[in-house]
Amino acid sequence: MIKFFKRRFENIGKKAKIAIVFLTAVIVYFLIVFIDIYQNAYYQSIALVNYSPKLTTQFFDKNGELVANYFDNENRLYADYDDIPYYVIEALVAIEDTVFFEHSGINVEAIFRAMLKNIRYMRFAEGASTLTQQLIKNTLLTREKTIKRKATEALMAFIVERELTKEQILERYLNHIYFGHGYYGIRTAAEGYFRKSLNELTLKEAAMLVGIPRQPNSYDPTKHLNLSLSRANSVLGRMKTLGWINEDEYNVAVAEQPIIYDDTLSKNRAPYAVDEAIRQANLMYDDVRSGGYKIYLGIDLKTQELAQKALEFGYQKILERNKDTNQSLQNGAIVVLDNFSGDILALVGGHNYSQSSYNRAVFANRQLGSSFKPFLYQIALDSGYSTMDLIPDISRIYTDESSEKEWVPKNIEGSFQGLITLKDAIVYSKNLATINLVTSVGLETVYRELDKMGFKNIPSDDLSISLGSLSVTPLEYSKFYGMFANGGVLMEPIIIKKITNRFGKEQIFENEREQTLNPAQNYLMIDMLKTAVERGTGRAARVSGIEVAGKTGTTNKNADAWFCGIVPDINVVIWYGNDDSSPMSMSEVGGRTSAAPFAYFMENYIKLYPETRRKFAMPTDVMRTVYNGKEEYFTVKSPMPSKTRTTTNEDDELIF
Repeated sequence: MIKFFKRRFENIGKKAKIAIVFLTAVIVYFLIVFIDIYQNAYYQSIALVNYSPKLTTQFFDKNGELVANYFDNENRLYADYDDIPYYVIEALVAIEDTVFFEHSGINVEAIFRAMLKNIRYMRFAEGASTLTQQLIKNTLLTREKTIKRKATEALMAFIVERELTKEQILERYLNHIYFGHGYYGIRTAAEGYFRKSLNELTLKEAAMLVGIPRQPNSYDPTKHLNLSLSRANSVLGRMKTLGWINEDEYNVAVAEQPIIYDDTLSKNRAPYAVDEAIRQANLMYDDVRSGGYKIYLGIDLKTQELAQKALEFGYQKILERNKDTNQSLQNGAIVVLDNFSGDILALVGGHNYSQSSYNRAVFANRQLGSSFKPFLYQIALDSGYSTMDLIPDISRIYTDESSEKEWVPKNIEGSFQGLITLKDAIVYSKNLATINLVTSVGLETVYRELDKMGFKNIPSDDLSISLGSLSVTPLEYSKFYGMFANGGVLMEPIIIKKITNRFGKEQIFENEREQTLNPAQNYLMIDMLKTAVERGTGRAARVSGIEVAGKTGTTNKNADAWFCGIVPDINVVIWYGNDDSSPMSMSEVGGRTSAAPFAYFMENYIKLYPETRRKFAMPTDVMRTVYNGKEEYFTVKSPMPSKTRTTTNEDDELIF
């Protein structure tokens, strides 16, 4: 055969030979070009076959309520084809590509019809893109109207139709396309515009949605409702013409006026809590913003919103008391912890997130003041002291040997009682009694036990620790008060309970737990802190109908005001102060500034959750007796004194 063509080629003329060689070269060239274009088109099309779009990560509270959306540029919630109602598909195909299920990627008849119209008007007056071509144009190609781009698009449409089923193409189209208002994908649009899942959509709502992508800005119902409704009616009319809905269905749908919502894209109802959850999630995953995770929090939205109101309540009271002074740096934080699960029910890092997103609950290390005293008194109880033991409430002079500077600590009220019971010392927050107690117990013992409790960065060899000189964040502090609330069990607070990825794989998170205190000894502290609220420095935190234990705290020059409150089911840590640690006014102390917002919070909390337990459970090995006319509690380790027992030191220097 080759010899035959060779002889024939040798017998033809020179010009003919040149023509044949040229024609062959042209054919080979175009064949090479076509193969190159096809290969490029194929490899580009594979990206659509292996479709993996950026997806919105969603945060939910402990009850499954949406807290926030978190996304990278495109707010997209994915919907599987089986989750998309049939009438949504019918509405889309009716208005965009009636023969979608019949063609192989391009509609030849529509192309010729468009060509004639374009020639008539001498411009691109009409397109003929199928849904497959529209998907390719929106995902893989530019929107330029050139013959080369259209040819490439058509070729890719053939390839995609060969590699994917019609259902897969529709699934990708409805998840990728832009629906206006920042919504990508039909599920996002349904939940955004109508606050409905896809299976809850009415026929009219479905028609509105599929009509939007042609001109998203024009048909966005939050901006141009009449245009959007008109477009939807055109969709319904096309469906009726095709016989896909009957006259009655058409009339009902046309008459319907859907309710449209103009929501923010993030829908963030707990920004400070979500910020912390994002921070923690980013430590585990590098695609939190685009990975389509479902992150379930321990946060309870009702509690979170109430905590925000309580913090704002306290903030406004501060402004009222100091209306003639500059308190512009003033801010605060509140953390609410479930006593038994360790779940962070609420986390608020400032009174107004839009003004300052700095999360004081998580990052503000603040001195603790007298709110730290319960931990010192707990060490004393665990060392065998009784709540009724007498300790010296006297002033002493401390001299720094290296600098020869003298430290003469004082009680807040400036006076001292001489001797006072351990219980009254904490109830009335006596600084001098506390210092003398720590001295008696021994700094070495105190440091050792605080370390066992989990406290870090404790000022070394310094009696100022007696007055709460160490610094802790409100979130971390809630962990330690949670130990008092949970029978001595120390738990790491937890904000993320579960994370589910886009493929449904779950990761469950549980907090670490350690029995740090003896439950019976711990109950003695609960009793003393209850008394501190009933008749001591925490009186402003009293709430009718529920037992409240708690401790106030105020640091030097009123730079910090704390109230740490415990009820049987939850504990609440509230802090106020200036961001630059400058002094607040002298009227701002823990017993007023922070205790009142706690009372506001608890009064409303028990209305929201009337099933909240009202009384603390007393361990069986705690005993009670009447001592000096009052009911008091004791344990084998901390017995009631048979007679007045005074704890003091031989070298006490009384100063009158």
